[in-house]
Amino acid sequence: MTAQALREISAGGIPVAHFSYGGWFYALTSGLIHKNVELRIAQFAAAADSRRSLRFARQFVLGKIKNARTLLRRNLGRKDQQLIAVLADFRHKAKTARDPATLLGVEGMAAKEYFTGFARLLKEDTPFNIEGRNRRPPRDPVNALLSFVYAMLVKELTIVLHTVGFDPMLGFFHRPRYGRPSLALDLAEEFRPLIGDSVVLTLVNNGEVTASSFIRRAGAVALTDAGRRAVIAAFERRMDTLVTHPIFGYRISYRRVLEVQARLLGRALLGEIPRYASFTTR
Repeated sequence: MTAQALREISAGGIPVAHFSYGGWFYALTSGLIHKNVELRIAQFAAAADSRRSLRFARQFVLGKIKNARTLLRRNLGRKDQQLIAVLADFRHKAKTARDPATLLGVEGMAAKEYFTGFARLLKEDTPFNIEGRNRRPPRDPVNALLSFVYAMLVKELTIVLHTVGFDPMLGFFHRPRYGRPSLALDLAEEFRPLIGDSVVLTLVNNGEVTASSFIRRAGAVALTDAGRRAVIAAFERRMDTLVTHPIFGYRISYRRVLEVQARLLGRALLGEIPRYASFTTR
């Protein structure tokens, strides 16, 4: 393998330690390897520290609730100010949660309230409705869409976290479990309303999926091949949508935002910035 090829791989964030033991190789890649090790040490130390872990977990949940509230406020307008106020109250409770169990409870109650409002965002003339969030397996088409889009979002974040240097399996809000990318699930929280739920609303309200896009079996609902293609196309469009980053003030795609947030999380863990700030929109 040429030095130029190694430079390209290294620039892409791909570990290449197994290719060579030569001194020229270490000169080429030592910075990347050291940074990855340093970041993972900081990640594991924070995950083992209950107080630090809770601080990061709070930020993910705060971002999720704020973005959920914003989505409803933009689309419901003055139709349900009480629900908007309830979500604001849950955000305050999440901010002051003193232990993981309390934070998890607040997040669950906020999600339940949010999905009552989300159901009202679906056009009345569509053949779909949703009565709360359900999964494993999803029992209606809207929940099937949500599960599929959330899975794609987590996959994207797992790749991003690997690239930045994290271990995607070790999170702060979602506790470790075999085969679960807990840190990717953590970062996904703030993006569920902005990317996942927005994609589902577009698919349903614009008629990009129909009843024929789903299969029903034994009380479960799944997407057909054509349905999956429609969802993937809508997801990619959303990922390419430009949005202004609240910290830096410039417009970037949601795809790029995922990486920026992962890098900000890394800087917070390494002590380069005071805290991690979740990505939120107004």
